Amino acid sequence: MENNKYSKVAALSTVIANMIGVGVFSSLGFQVVPFENGGIPDGFSILLIWLLGGLIALCGAFTYSEVATTLKRSGGEYVFLSKLYHPSIGFASGWISLVVGFAGAIASAGLAIGKYSAPALGVDVAREIGLFGFELSIQKIIAISVILFLSLVHLNGTKVGGMVQNILTAFKIALILLFCLAPFFFTPVDSSIATNLYPTETSLSVIFSFSFASALVWVMYAYSGWNAVVYIAGNVENPIKTIPFVLIGGTLIVTILYVFLNSSFMSVASFEEMAGKEDIGNIVALKLFGEQFGGVFSAIFSFALFSTMSAMIIAGPRVSEQIGNDFSFFKKVAVKNQVGTPVYAILLQALISIALVLFSSFQELIQTLGITLSFFSLLTVLGIFIIRKKYPSEERPVKTWGYPFTPIIFIVATVWMIFSFALMDPIKIWYSVFAIIPGIIVYFIVQKNQKTS
Repeated sequence: MENNKYSKVAALSTVIANMIGVGVFSSLGFQVVPFENGGIPDGFSILLIWLLGGLIALCGAFTYSEVATTLKRSGGEYVFLSKLYHPSIGFASGWISLVVGFAGAIASAGLAIGKYSAPALGVDVAREIGLFGFELSIQKIIAISVILFLSLVHLNGTKVGGMVQNILTAFKIALILLFCLAPFFFTPVDSSIATNLYPTETSLSVIFSFSFASALVWVMYAYSGWNAVVYIAGNVENPIKTIPFVLIGGTLIVTILYVFLNSSFMSVASFEEMAGKEDIGNIVALKLFGEQFGGVFSAIFSFALFSTMSAMIIAGPRVSEQIGNDFSFFKKVAVKNQVGTPVYAILLQALISIALVLFSSFQELIQTLGITLSFFSLLTVLGIFIIRKKYPSEERPVKTWGYPFTPIIFIVATVWMIFSFALMDPIKIWYSVFAIIPGIIVYFIVQKNQKTS
């Protein structure tokens, strides 16, 4: 990792770590609830939705490869949407990345770590303790502690941060592979009837229901992060080759792991045991290995989620840094230390993440994040048609595979998901709208002050 650049391996591990996190270890609990409660309690439909989520993310990855290598800057959608549409839309995207996207994902990872650590610590993580004038649950105290620890690690630069990221991601993949293979070698403790993973007479009606489309929000949140490398595009070695490789390769690897992992979960635990639960990994570990070793595995799960949070802490501040470079009002967040790390951007992200831990619930974070991030990804993929008109072929070193079909698939699937979710749970759509509008207002205020100065 020379010249303050992330290597191809570090970039790939950042994408994989961004994707594999809270979503895959919690989403199943909200998919297996009864159909009338918005669930899709059908084994085949659940596996299909995870495969479909991977295919949608892959179509997005093909498109982002061309967008990112044409525009060639760190900052992700903030940069892309500013150039393709209007700076206010890009700023709104950056605003969302700052206050919801990365900070929210870090907060949800922290809450999941707190939840997963319960069996290992032997405590009730919901128990509250008085701290600094707040009554905080042990779960939230653990979340805040991990956020602070990993933020301090990444203040030491890309070399240290990249090395830590590689180690954590390798550990996480090894854990997932273990859970994919464990049902073949261990008999679940107090096992119930295994879930049927083949199509049934109800599968077709489930697949074409609004519940299936709205359940895609959980899945797409689990896949969010497939585009993580575009946030550090200016900080990777040989971006023309690295970015497409990382986007497509990372998405393919994670899709395969997700389908097998969910198959494993459903072959061990019943829908009734998993329904409404956030810590599916704990439930499966306890059934596979019993109380004694299940506690050990819950500690391992907690540690594995460090990788997800670490990857978010790498990518998120690059958006704030670009905003600081573009707007003098925010120039402080672009300040770097002697090892090239955007210090204030990392610290600001940590503070917002801690605030979200204190005042938000896990389920609200996940659903609002899933919808809001999908909206800006949708705009970016739509931008490929603008790029094709605006930039000549020689300025587009990487071409979208399957164009125009792959971007169209991504667009149609995303619109279908958002529309269905709006019908099922409209209040969460308004949460997203209310999060975006302040960003646009702040943009025009800051822009006016910048012109005046």
